[in-house]
Amino acid sequence: MNEQATHGQQLVPVHYHQFRISDEGGPVGPDLPPEHNGLVEVQDGIATVLTGIHTGEVDVTVTFHTSAPQPGGADWEEIVEVSLHSASGELMVRGLMADLDEELPELSFDGPGDYRLRVHARGRDTAVDLAPDDITEWYLIQVWPAPAREATVLRQTDSYGASVRAQ
Repeated sequence: MNEQATHGQQLVPVHYHQFRISDEGGPVGPDLPPEHNGLVEVQDGIATVLTGIHTGEVDVTVTFHTSAPQPGGADWEEIVEVSLHSASGELMVRGLMADLDEELPELSFDGPGDYRLRVHARGRDTAVDLAPDDITEWYLIQVWPAPAREATVLRQTDSYGASVRAQ
């Protein structure tokens, strides 16, 4: 049975259609272009989650597991798995141009090493290119220690992701 160790939930600031996952100690993984899956890209050692809104806040929940959990339910429109490396043990969700009001727990909960992240998204088609006052997008990031492997797409159903993949 997969044990959920802990979780955190936070509103994360978005600028220019993105928030980031990075490690202060070094690159998190090999390059993965945005058109690969339309949800997560890795460039210059930083993983970027691509949002439909241009500017504002999104709701991000992270859950930590000892092994691969079941993906979230059918209400998630996009689901992508990526492997990221934490050199320092400080792999974290970060805003692009603003810090989080309160930090989410470190994604590298088991210290330095390789992790698998399953990123879920919904609501990216609601306010594309806008700066809404209300929360219109939700993200779930499931994390567990695992050897690095290729990115895997589990679900692709939103229009915004399709437009990113077509670029």
